[in-house]
Amino acid sequence: MLKLAVIGKDVSKSLSPAMHAFILGEMGVLHSYEAVSIPPEQFAQRAQALFSRYDFFNVTIPFKADIMPYLAHIEGDARAFGAVNTVVCATRTGWNTDGMGFMLMLENAGILVKGRRVLVLGAGGAGRSCIYKLAEGGAQVFAYERSRERLAQVHRELGGFTPLGEVVPDRYDLILNCTGVGMHDTVGLTPSVRTPQGEAPVGEELLAQCGAAVDLIYEPKQSEFLRIAASLGKQTVNGDAMLFYQAYFSDCIYLGRAPSAAEAKQLYQRYSGGNA
Repeated sequence: MLKLAVIGKDVSKSLSPAMHAFILGEMGVLHSYEAVSIPPEQFAQRAQALFSRYDFFNVTIPFKADIMPYLAHIEGDARAFGAVNTVVCATRTGWNTDGMGFMLMLENAGILVKGRRVLVLGAGGAGRSCIYKLAEGGAQVFAYERSRERLAQVHRELGGFTPLGEVVPDRYDLILNCTGVGMHDTVGLTPSVRTPQGEAPVGEELLAQCGAAVDLIYEPKQSEFLRIAASLGKQTVNGDAMLFYQAYFSDCIYLGRAPSAAEAKQLYQRYSGGNA
């Protein structure tokens, strides 16, 4: 029986155990999957034990970069992202499947990126990975981040996109929210708009000119950002599928299994009750 876990500061409410249990169960793999919360100040003293306790583990906030010094090999997107979310313990190899999950979410939603104008809001960990994969996929990427210093650093390290000092109404084929606006406390985040229903990173004036809106937030299912976009007749996608697909790619790595977009979509449809 394979022993797996997700490691983070507080993973008591993580969806990872249920998602991986479903995927691995559908693949016929006998396994256990634990949620392990570690206080940041204890991570250094507990990290080494993870490699002997588990066969594989996933990593989430805030340890995606912290785990890297303990690894012997960094593969795929993890090096460009500077973050790992998937670890194979036997070889101490780290991967990052977030970007692959993001792109498969767009693909399975019928959203094309090659040659399209895309606005990315937020250049933190999630925004950085999305900017990289969108540019790699041939999109014309524009990015806004309230911290100009962070945006400049991402631009220096990744290139391939246009950093914006402000967000003004313009035409974009896709607007992507990689900020936390609409999910939790967002005091000080700009630009943002507040409506009677909630807060969104941008409002109608900009969303009216886009083709589709994608929010990496998956709770609530429809953020205010997506509600506004939907009210304007735009295609909307939330981040639930990305979370599932990155888990699927992780499990394929663990099992040495070739990933399939069609298989992933079918699994997600069954997992979500047909609401893919």
